[in-house]
Amino acid sequence: MSLVDAAMTREIMRDISKHPVDISDLEVSVVHGIVYLQGTLARLKGYYEDLDLHEELNMIVKLLRQKRGIRDVCCEVDFGTPSLRQRFSPHKHRDDHQ
Repeated sequence: MSLVDAAMTREIMRDISKHPVDISDLEVSVVHGIVYLQGTLARLKGYYEDLDLHEELNMIVKLLRQKRGIRDVCCEVDFGTPSLRQRFSPHKHRDDHQ
């Protein structure tokens, strides 16, 4: 990983951590300006019980795509609650999830 990619990864982790989600099982990496989000995104335990994880991830992806130096964002994210455990694709509508 280049120094630029490593610095961008740290910056993105900081940006994502400002959102009310548990990212302890989310792997974030940047390679040549492309952000890769892989793993599980969950609600913070005891907080934000009515949080819509789909909408929160949409906001995160939108924010990341607007960052200088980011060419694209690729998501392979599961949602941590059993009723929401599915793959997320920012290019599909919520009703199109598998």
